[in-house]
Amino acid sequence: MNKMFCYQCEQTAVGNGCRGCTGMSGVCGKKADTALLQDELTGALIGLARAVNGNEDMVTEHTYELIIKGLFTAVTNVNFNNDTIKKLTSEIRLEKNRFAPMCGGCGSPCGKNDDYDMSELWTSDEDIRSLKSLILFGIRGMAAYAYHANVLGYRDEEVNRFFCKALFAVGMDSFGMDELLPIVMETGEKNLRCMELLDKANTHTYGHPVPTEVTLTVEKGPFIVISGHDLYDLKQLLEQTKDMGINICTHGEMLPAHAYPELKKYPHLKGNFGTAWQNQQKEFGDIPAPVLFTTNCLMPPKESYSDRVFTTEVVSYPEIVHIGEEKDFSPVIRKALELGGYSEDRHFTGINGGGRVITGFGHNAVLSEADRIISAVRSGDIRHFFLVGGCDGAKTGRNYYTEFVKQTPADTVVLTLACGKYRFNDLDTGTICGLPRIMDMGQCSDAYSAIKVASALAEVFGCTVNELPLSIVLSWYEQKAVCILLTLLHLGIKNILLGPSLPAFISPNVLRSLTEKYNIAPITTPEEDMKKLLA
Repeated sequence: MNKMFCYQCEQTAVGNGCRGCTGMSGVCGKKADTALLQDELTGALIGLARAVNGNEDMVTEHTYELIIKGLFTAVTNVNFNNDTIKKLTSEIRLEKNRFAPMCGGCGSPCGKNDDYDMSELWTSDEDIRSLKSLILFGIRGMAAYAYHANVLGYRDEEVNRFFCKALFAVGMDSFGMDELLPIVMETGEKNLRCMELLDKANTHTYGHPVPTEVTLTVEKGPFIVISGHDLYDLKQLLEQTKDMGINICTHGEMLPAHAYPELKKYPHLKGNFGTAWQNQQKEFGDIPAPVLFTTNCLMPPKESYSDRVFTTEVVSYPEIVHIGEEKDFSPVIRKALELGGYSEDRHFTGINGGGRVITGFGHNAVLSEADRIISAVRSGDIRHFFLVGGCDGAKTGRNYYTEFVKQTPADTVVLTLACGKYRFNDLDTGTICGLPRIMDMGQCSDAYSAIKVASALAEVFGCTVNELPLSIVLSWYEQKAVCILLTLLHLGIKNILLGPSLPAFISPNVLRSLTEKYNIAPITTPEEDMKKLLA
């Protein structure tokens, strides 16, 4: 009998007739009891969505906040803490009871507002399970973006209502493929709206990113490493460490923060430490500094550095110090001063030996160079654009993306985003028309920038995005990549290459449908794919 069932990430266990993690723990380090509690949490969210249905006039901002937080909590590598998951589940049930106060004591078996038993989903028809998984995992990823936008005071009623609609659909056993397919596509549509909201929140708050070179050298003295996606947490940390002689180094998906004008103002925001998330257990092993996780991806900390790890927001791990809503980072600051940092400047490199990286090529920065780019395309100086990005991970085969970028011809541009860029962002591939050939557009949510740039170029050239000299080569790991993929499909974008492996939750029939309509294909080898894409 399975101890758990989870197949939402790319590294899920596959083999022996099973496509999913089913033992005492998942590949991500999540234990079986935690997985079951996350299922219970999701079932409670579906129960709340059922209670909301028909009672929309009773919905408050708090209702949506709980739904968004609950969905985000179940994203891979966010929350490993049974106690915080139980507490949140109780809060969700309490909110549900506000909509249906008599349900708890009602003996009727109508099930109208009951929590959903997630085992019903995991054991259902594989095609129905596949479509519902696309919806569920898609809204989990989208919830992360909504959460960050909400922190900055930006909300979208249409996006919030869709969370309820999608959860309700996941819990509807009577829904077949005809009912579910449109909701799968609507997930992509609403995620586009959600990414636009987060882009607006970040750029209105911190300014439009500008191209910025970031060193991988860590200066001597105390420092704090901040990981994740939440720019608000970074800003609070920068404020609280002003004039204290403590440098703040970014890690992982926080790298693009260096490009925001309102964050660049802080002189102690210095450098980027380490590479992508999956290397943290090695890279943090002897680091003389604390590490603050604001979002995923947290891996179970090893004993050698667990006393230096801190979490905040929805991130939580047993016995790790958590910074609450008051955002008092004093424990992190004290730890930084106690550890003292390096005695001399320490020079690190990316995985290819480079000592610096460049970020900040959001849609505003790229489109400000539109005339130069358009002229170069028309003259033939730029032959092709590649969007190579997405999540990184530990599974073998991801060196494909390094080799692919190395093989891109000198008359091509590589746009990238999310932590998959660490496979190649330290490469020196030269410039084209005075611009770097590798342009980092930002975090995973900045797929919105890539979409905006592609749409603008298509308009200039009087064609569709599919007719542009543009190829999309994606790497995926967790649920934010799922919602981005669904957004691309919603926009009708075809010929996407996806890797390093295809999602375990996509059934053969659903995959066949996506292949026939959108020509999605798995990556093969860099040489074969490059030849095909440039043919």
